[in-house]
Amino acid sequence: MYSRDRALYPQDRVLLVCNPTAGARHRVTELEDLKHRLESRGLIAEFVTDLEQLASLSASLEQAGRLRVVIACGGDGTVAEVVNRVGERVPVTVYPMGTANLLAGYLGIPRDAASMTRLVADEGVVTRLDAGRANGRLFLLMVSCGFDADVVRRLHTRRRGRHITYFTWTQPIIEAMRSYTYPVLRVKCTAPDGSEPTSQRTHWAFAVNLPVYAAGLSVAPEARADDGHLHVCTFHGGSLWHGIKHVGHVLLRRHKRLPEYKCEVATQVRIEADEPVPYQLDGDPGGMLPLDIEILPGRVTLLVPPAAAHRHELTIIQTQAQGVPPR
Repeated sequence: MYSRDRALYPQDRVLLVCNPTAGARHRVTELEDLKHRLESRGLIAEFVTDLEQLASLSASLEQAGRLRVVIACGGDGTVAEVVNRVGERVPVTVYPMGTANLLAGYLGIPRDAASMTRLVADEGVVTRLDAGRANGRLFLLMVSCGFDADVVRRLHTRRRGRHITYFTWTQPIIEAMRSYTYPVLRVKCTAPDGSEPTSQRTHWAFAVNLPVYAAGLSVAPEARADDGHLHVCTFHGGSLWHGIKHVGHVLLRRHKRLPEYKCEVATQVRIEADEPVPYQLDGDPGGMLPLDIEILPGRVTLLVPPAAAHRHELTIIQTQAQGVPPR
């Protein structure tokens, strides 16, 4: 039997970050099972429900050389909250429990306590991915301004603490279809080579770091999370008809053929409008334009399955058995 006074690993501490109000009893039981499995492997697992506490706790454990990994137990929003609060060399992984688990899907991480325990204890590998920063906040997946960001804003305005399901999106989508006006966006991009910034006027804009989006879609399937730049994708056309057309072409993976579609790579992006326009970060509301975006190469340290690292050709900086990343 494992003794808490004598851990089996030098980096023995695991922080399980979760939302204490995220409802169902079976979720609590599932996380308790994960905690028990981790401790059966000689690790000290601790629940963290206070995000403000996470920053100081992870920093002190990292400095002491004891922090093995921070597990974001939830969806993409939970992962975003975690990476915005921990240091860039703190390994983070995700235990998918939210409605949107795009990062977990991209990395091939199942919702399985036994698999997560093996990943943390000895099977995982550590890599570093780029992060975007939008008006000071980090994101891993993408930023968007346009119809979908308006839907996200409406959803969270109506949410009032309730758990989000796929059905929860129905009313905000209908409302946005009825009233969103597709304001003109001014998008300025700075290319990786530092050449003169380009400018355009459009109606829907995405700054993509990872090639994933809702329902298995991708507006920039060629995007990589370790290439040091963002793919800035725009759709021109200020009407509901244009919006339906664009979504249809994305569904069919034919949007690159549209004359209204444009994609360029950039390290910095500025998006403005002459009226209030919302933007979203990794599926959560971010605020209103203007928006300044930049890429931060290698900003986030992730613990991932070896298969994901090989599939996406990510650089492995160490195996999990080797401990924390070198400074």
